[in-house]
Amino acid sequence: MDKKMMLATFAGGCFWCMQPPFQQIGGVTGVIAGYSGGTKPNHSYEEVSSGTTGHLEAVQVTYDPEKVSFEKLLEVFWTQIDPTDSEGQFADKGSQYKTAIFYHDEEQKQVAEISKKYLGVRTY
Repeated sequence: MDKKMMLATFAGGCFWCMQPPFQQIGGVTGVIAGYSGGTKPNHSYEEVSSGTTGHLEAVQVTYDPEKVSFEKLLEVFWTQIDPTDSEGQFADKGSQYKTAIFYHDEEQKQVAEISKKYLGVRTY
């Protein structure tokens, strides 16, 4: 029987900085860096860096929900970012470094919104 793998996508500053924390979690089978949320197809790194495409640097996490929960992935996400920084993340400033959770279904959306509310911080 094939296991059903799931996806989670997070933007949290530099995607290369976001990869290692997720790669260390048992049940995570892959973490791919890329861009999400923008409007321009076939964009280049330079275009994204210019802030004109609307894309954010993001990681897509493939995980086994029988071994790790989406809630656990959210905990890792929240500990890697400063949700109150509207300019980017830490030393990385610019629109491509803003934070976001790109949910893949309604359940992820609800869980993400609850976790954000639980933090009790205003995010941008």
